[in-house]
Amino acid sequence: MTLSELVTLLHGTGYPVSFSHFDTDDDNPPPPPPFITYMTPSDEALYADDRNYYNMTDVDIELYTRGKDLDAERSIESIFSDNDIPYVASQRWIDGEKVFQKLYEVRLI
Repeated sequence: MTLSELVTLLHGTGYPVSFSHFDTDDDNPPPPPPFITYMTPSDEALYADDRNYYNMTDVDIELYTRGKDLDAERSIESIFSDNDIPYVASQRWIDGEKVFQKLYEVRLI
């Protein structure tokens, strides 16, 4: 699966999706939670004989919600399940923003 295919699937949740962050100003405020951001913190490759055989992209997908939102979490997790994408998840409260962040870490090959 490519990154653009994954992003298309994330848009299918109906939640706003953006790479890294949403560009905002006085005329364009950020969307209210729930919303999704994603980052590509690293790339790796399997290589030998002076050649890359497989390129892999690590993707951090962040779901932001005001409270524990099982429906929003299920919408993302069903994408992973339906498309055979293994993931690791963690969650934290961001006090300064008053939101929960659910982080999903996946690797695209």
